[in-house]
Amino acid sequence: MIDNTAYKIEVTKVAKSKINDVDFDNLGFGSVFTDHMLVCDYKDGAWSAPKITPYQPITLDPSARIFHYGQSIFEGLKAYKDAEDTVWLFRPLDNCKRLNISAKRLAIPELPEAYFMEGLKTLLRIDSQWVPKSEGSSLYVRPFMFATGEGFHASPSDQYKFIIACSPSGAYFSGKVKVLIEEKYSRSANGGVGFAKAAGNYAGQFYPTQLANKKGYQQVIWTDDNTHEYIEEAGAMNIFVRINDTLITTPISDRILDGITRKSIIDIAKEEGITVIVRKITVKELVGAANDGSLKEMFGAGTAAVVSPIAAFGYKDKDYDLPELENSYASFLKKRITDIQTNKTEDIFGWRYKV
Repeated sequence: MIDNTAYKIEVTKVAKSKINDVDFDNLGFGSVFTDHMLVCDYKDGAWSAPKITPYQPITLDPSARIFHYGQSIFEGLKAYKDAEDTVWLFRPLDNCKRLNISAKRLAIPELPEAYFMEGLKTLLRIDSQWVPKSEGSSLYVRPFMFATGEGFHASPSDQYKFIIACSPSGAYFSGKVKVLIEEKYSRSANGGVGFAKAAGNYAGQFYPTQLANKKGYQQVIWTDDNTHEYIEEAGAMNIFVRINDTLITTPISDRILDGITRKSIIDIAKEEGITVIVRKITVKELVGAANDGSLKEMFGAGTAAVVSPIAAFGYKDKDYDLPELENSYASFLKKRITDIQTNKTEDIFGWRYKV
């Protein structure tokens, strides 16, 4: 049972803000952090009430289970500021629900929804001046949870820590990317944790991605673990393919993350009258569509980049260039989402959440 009872959050503010040391006109992604963070601990079978503290290092025992057995999950969402300086979130309840789905899969205790939502709102209100207003910028919000219990025994921890940290950030990607279709390595497997935002999922991607980088590609298109015949995700993002005027995306499964941006794109595209199909896509079909000219677009979709257009893909030592379109689905759908997120247009879906 998740308790949604209201409570008062204890707040300890920094003696002096570091905001004046930040160049908001030249923000990278996820490298500068706000003054405060939210911290919540699980001990003796229960989550303690979250607290807001100054952003600071944490101390862990060398035997902490996170270091040895990888019980670590996270989420990613963004806060935006509109022309009137009102701060908005985008579908934060979906992040909270997905965090607990990930927690359950990794044998981590679920976090009360009220702790997540009230803690998040309190933190963003305190650090609201850190939310940038320049085009393409946002406050990236990273909730994460990990095992802190001590001991080398291979079993779930009895103690955990939940933290929300925030980072004012610029655009995640600039320009289009060139991707390599993976023929050997897999991101996840049937019955595994691919659907969860487990830290280890991303660690496992780094080496194959490094190999692709050395060949001149920025990212990897992941294929199924069994046959490598079906495309599944684009780097750390869900993937969309446009063949003629039909937008296709792969179905979610226990290997594929249920992306919030993915769901939003599907709903917006349908509302705009774009034909959207959720089905498996073979590498053979993709190559065939590239050869006959029916492949118009490919793009990744995720919180950090929102939409990341793909300029070309490589497969079996051959590159396939995609056409440059004036009115692409990628740019149109990205604008529709970001306009909702930044309160520039009506939100008919009820996704925008006022802080």
